[in-house]
Amino acid sequence: MKLDVNTMETFYEMAREGAGLAADRLAPMIDLQTRVSVTRLHFTSQAAIADELDNSRNKIGISVSLVGDVEGRSLILFDEESANDVARMLVSDVPGDEREWLARSAIAEVGAIMNNGFVDGWADVLGTEIDVSPPEFITGVSADAFVDDPTDDDLAVAFRSRIEAVDEEIRFQHYLVPEHDTVVRLLEGEDNDRVIDSEKLSGFDQMAGNGAAKISENLEQMTGIDAEIEVWRIEFISLDAIPEGIATERLISVAFTFDGMLSGYLLFLFDRDSAVNLVESTLGSTPIGDLGALERDAIQELSNVMASGFLDGWANVLETTIDHSTPAYTYDMGAAVVDPLVVGLSERQEFAFVFDVRIQAAGTTFHLDIYAIPDEDDLINALETLDTGRVDESSITPEFAPAEAVPSSFEVEGLTKLDHS
Repeated sequence: MKLDVNTMETFYEMAREGAGLAADRLAPMIDLQTRVSVTRLHFTSQAAIADELDNSRNKIGISVSLVGDVEGRSLILFDEESANDVARMLVSDVPGDEREWLARSAIAEVGAIMNNGFVDGWADVLGTEIDVSPPEFITGVSADAFVDDPTDDDLAVAFRSRIEAVDEEIRFQHYLVPEHDTVVRLLEGEDNDRVIDSEKLSGFDQMAGNGAAKISENLEQMTGIDAEIEVWRIEFISLDAIPEGIATERLISVAFTFDGMLSGYLLFLFDRDSAVNLVESTLGSTPIGDLGALERDAIQELSNVMASGFLDGWANVLETTIDHSTPAYTYDMGAAVVDPLVVGLSERQEFAFVFDVRIQAAGTTFHLDIYAIPDEDDLINALETLDTGRVDESSITPEFAPAEAVPSSFEVEGLTKLDHS
């Protein structure tokens, strides 16, 4: 299937418009100001959605059927804590013997109103009408409660947005799972210089997963930290939204530019506790106060080795060379660490494909976020030459994943996840 990048940009606007309407409709119900903090479009499959939903965390929400130019199912799922928070805001004064029933009704009503906001936003962008069935209240811990055919590997497009309320964090996930015909009709493009082969993009996504596995291996060899891939995904995102997805705390970043058949940026992000863990594991000493020159050098060198492993994997499959710069170390507040990358790319493009990887050491405070952002034109050209037979077909499945994360996979024929966690 050929994916039209111009159409992806329209889909991104659908996601942003829908999230804005959902936030506006949520605000008066919970009597709090809300805002959309980030919107992303990524690719997945129904099987990957099932993997994400099939865990021990109880999820509570609604399911509706869609009919019209977009056909399929739409799910809004709250984590249990957020569902309880929503119920508390709406039915706290109700007597105990009636509260449970009304809480279910309140969650269903909130989910339906938010869902209608998303759907109305998509319809506005597409200039069409989309009919929505009455909401079905759903709850459970396994994928069977939410998706009908978890074995379906058809390509799916995913919208992910996060809505924040003042003094409250309401975590939820929104999945649009369209029918295959809907995806083909809306996304398939004619041959032009901005068309991408979905199978090859899926293969490139697997390359990113393999690169993440190499980074985990390097970490264990160099530091003894037994870290695993928590999640990897490929997202299509407006450049101005990239900083919004970064934590607001002070972060240590190590950035690289890379160049060759592929050019772009590679960024490693650590919070201070994770950086200290790295230093302790490599130097055997615990930093006190700010990290000194010795500690900074150690973090840069470790990042340099990880960058080489990640990019060499891409180069090997593409049968080319990809060079990267010396590491650039920064310790700054949240979005400031990615602003220079965004500025550099914005000179030639408005959107970007972002490979987002998180590595986590179970049972410790160590985690590492990695962002690989290739130049769009280079990525399109590289995909044209990619031999998918060279991509390692071994599956790398995260053993644990947070509610807000989408397990690895390329996503487009069963369509969409919208994550509002």
